[in-house]
Amino acid sequence: MHKVLALTVKDLRLMIRDKAGFFFIFFFPLLFAIFFGVIFSGEGGSSAIPIAMVDEDSSANSAKFIATLAAAPEINVLQTTRADAVDKVRRGKRAAYIVLHKGFGEASERMFWGDPAEVEIGLDPSRKAEAGMLQGVLTRYFMEGLTASFTDPTQMRRHFRQSQEKIKTAPEKDKPYWTPLSSALTQLDSFFAQSATDSVRDSSSAQNKAKGKGWEPLKVVVSDVAVNQNGPKNPFDVTFPQAAIWAMIGCAAAFGISLVTERRGGTLMRLHTAPLSRWQILAGKAVACFITIVTVSLALFLFASVIFHIRVGSILMLLLAIISAGICFVGIMMLLSVMGKTEASAGGIGWAVLLVMSMIGGGMIPLLFMPAWMQTFSSISPVKWAILTIEGAVWRGFSPELMLTHCGILVAIGLVCFIIGARVFQWTEG
Repeated sequence: MHKVLALTVKDLRLMIRDKAGFFFIFFFPLLFAIFFGVIFSGEGGSSAIPIAMVDEDSSANSAKFIATLAAAPEINVLQTTRADAVDKVRRGKRAAYIVLHKGFGEASERMFWGDPAEVEIGLDPSRKAEAGMLQGVLTRYFMEGLTASFTDPTQMRRHFRQSQEKIKTAPEKDKPYWTPLSSALTQLDSFFAQSATDSVRDSSSAQNKAKGKGWEPLKVVVSDVAVNQNGPKNPFDVTFPQAAIWAMIGCAAAFGISLVTERRGGTLMRLHTAPLSRWQILAGKAVACFITIVTVSLALFLFASVIFHIRVGSILMLLLAIISAGICFVGIMMLLSVMGKTEASAGGIGWAVLLVMSMIGGGMIPLLFMPAWMQTFSSISPVKWAILTIEGAVWRGFSPELMLTHCGILVAIGLVCFIIGARVFQWTEG
């Protein structure tokens, strides 16, 4: 066993000395995770708050209000059902949901009497800073709609008459409070009747209730939504599993090419003439590749937890996932080493295969954002199984049984690839 360890140490030293190779094993995956994490977090893109909109009123006024909000630059509106809206907020896909309750359209026509139009906001508790902005946006655009109605004399006179009828039915004890408003409404009605095309510049006298009560045109009710803890809590939860896979890809390519280099340089034959068996030589290379994969992957997640506050769901499962993925990519490394007779051909073919695996397996576009058909097709790629297994430990909340199933698939792929590669590998030029 000490002979295998000696060969392992030799390969690790060679890897560390290769600065370009080490860059693509550690620093390139790290830059990848940070770059795409920043993009997905929206720090370099639109600042619009993503919301889910629910219309329980289904009236012309509610539809008009939703259309106004959809055109607002401050928010990104997705109209859906209440159940779907709550689910999207729980899973972190939307910052909040907004519900227009039944009767919103009718209440929005009552400017001076009755209960105000009511809007419900369901908010992700981690995004409370945006609650005030949402309330401001809703009030602003609702008020713009009311302001627009002041330019319509017919609509204004209808509001005045409705308000006066409501005042007539008020209890006797409350009528002294409503009398000044009734008088004001009568005068305003006369004004609009005389000048149907003039706009009202100052309506403050008709916008105050008795005893100094504030006029509340829109009632906003805010409630927290319990966020599903199985979802990614920040974009770096998605990009760092991808970064770990890119590190594994870099290790598989580098060690696979090193086998071809050592064969062409005669190093393998010299080692073989020493008291070393073929399996010991290949085992030394495999163990060196495996140690590099596990070390770099753990270093990436340690960096992510300290700098980007990633909270791994299960450290034990993460370690199991990285070990299983490491075995898988060690086997892939062995298979890549037989795909070309020269370093150039082995490197070109190897990277082409790895890039295709990555493209269809979620290494470039996160599995979370892939269409359903592509997620199904991607099952042919070991990269998908590796990403799913690591994500299962980080944020998907895999059960032990599900984790063992995915780990078993990765180990099986690695063993099959390693056996095929070892049997086909040529020890001399031929």
